[in-house]
Amino acid sequence: MNSTALLRKSLLSLFAFSLFCHVGASAARPPARFSQEPTAAEMSKKETVAAAFLRGIKFQEYQVRSAAEAMPEDKYGYRPAEGKFKNEKPQFGPAEVRTFAEQVKHVACSNFAFAAELDGQKPPEGCDKGGPSPAKTRKELLIYLRDSFVAIRKSLGAIDSKNMFDPIEGPYAGPNTRLGLATVVIWHAADHYGQMLLYLRLNGIVPPASRANPPELQDKY
Repeated sequence: MNSTALLRKSLLSLFAFSLFCHVGASAARPPARFSQEPTAAEMSKKETVAAAFLRGIKFQEYQVRSAAEAMPEDKYGYRPAEGKFKNEKPQFGPAEVRTFAEQVKHVACSNFAFAAELDGQKPPEGCDKGGPSPAKTRKELLIYLRDSFVAIRKSLGAIDSKNMFDPIEGPYAGPNTRLGLATVVIWHAADHYGQMLLYLRLNGIVPPASRANPPELQDKY
């Protein structure tokens, strides 16, 4: 087994262990801000399509944004591998492992792109390669990420039983339906949070969502 294969195997093992720790901690100790959720019976009395998705994105927003806030500025350029994996040419995304900053920027750009498609607008181009935003510094990226969740929450909040099966066209998860795209929004944020979690662990940082007393998100940077 060559050094690259060994590196991949080690990273995958650490990722699995970190994800296991994250899931266990999150399930046992949800952030205080989410501890006052209504019971299932109470939810069912006034549940809507939008409410269901907003509940999911609320937790994903906390995980992703808190992870971005937890990583110090000097680690935003961190890349947890050699860089490029030879002989690999992915259909989407760069051929090298993203830096932490690139992870944050990708999630933010994707949120704006999904929101645009849900709203029938033209989405930003090239989110898989960084997108058009000039955001670069930690502060700029945190603001970009924060604003992207504001946009996607607004779009998800407009989904209802009458429009949830409407067709959605676009380069991001399209062709799709409004309902189908909404599911992509949730898993996409969760997918990249799993990667960001690994970056934090490799730098000795416990993800906020996995801590006994998760901190509140910041409103301003």
